[in-house]
Amino acid sequence: MHELRITRENARFQQWEALLTNRSKRHRNREFLVQGVRPITRAVEEGWTVRALLRADGAASTWSDGLWSTTDAERVLLSPELHARLSGREEGAELVAVVEMPDDGVARLEDSRRPHGPVVVFDRPTSPGNIGTLARSADAFGASALVVTGHAADPYDPQAVRASTGSLFALTVLRVPGPGPVVEHAHAHGYRIVGTDEVGGVLADADLGGRVVIVVGNETHGLSSGWRDACDEVVAIPMVGTASSLNAAVAGSIVLHESLRQRG
Repeated sequence: MHELRITRENARFQQWEALLTNRSKRHRNREFLVQGVRPITRAVEEGWTVRALLRADGAASTWSDGLWSTTDAERVLLSPELHARLSGREEGAELVAVVEMPDDGVARLEDSRRPHGPVVVFDRPTSPGNIGTLARSADAFGASALVVTGHAADPYDPQAVRASTGSLFALTVLRVPGPGPVVEHAHAHGYRIVGTDEVGGVLADADLGGRVVIVVGNETHGLSSGWRDACDEVVAIPMVGTASSLNAAVAGSIVLHESLRQRG
């Protein structure tokens, strides 16, 4: 494929740079930036569509040479100065990938590569980093999907992608305006819906081994009333000490681990 060379800022570069901070442009163009060796590698290995690879002119490594020569994507050489503006915090990352967003339809929940894992719902998260952290745990503990609902941070924000260390690409990722579509899908396909809260049943007594949707609430306000009403059960994590609550992503990770334990 032909290599495009960009040595000074132009409209094309500005379009890519906007993907770092402008959520509306990310979703309008249905593409986002992926920075770093592991996230880009995972995106390619998991079959996500890479629209373009952006490389610093003159940079080379075995890793970047391999992707550059084998990935079916537009190849763009940027001046080191322009590339540095897109590559984020990771020093020496020779490549940035422009990756296509998948569709958000809940029907994709049945197409997961891990059909027996739980579906994780994060309700109105405000922190992209927490989304990435929960995606990492969801991957580690065998979840099939990560669904972000309500007015929430963007799972395709660079902070979320970096925090996931590539695990985002191992999951079916959806954004849904509210509980309705997920609840309807859960009822139609035999899922139980289990919420997490400071007050609830004993976590170890909950049935998390079958088809289950695990709902994690907002970092400050917990579950919305809509999700609380939809839950078949609400569970709490036993705690000792002086902490009054756990970080939402940490709480979700503990429940996911219990689900994995029950599945054996």
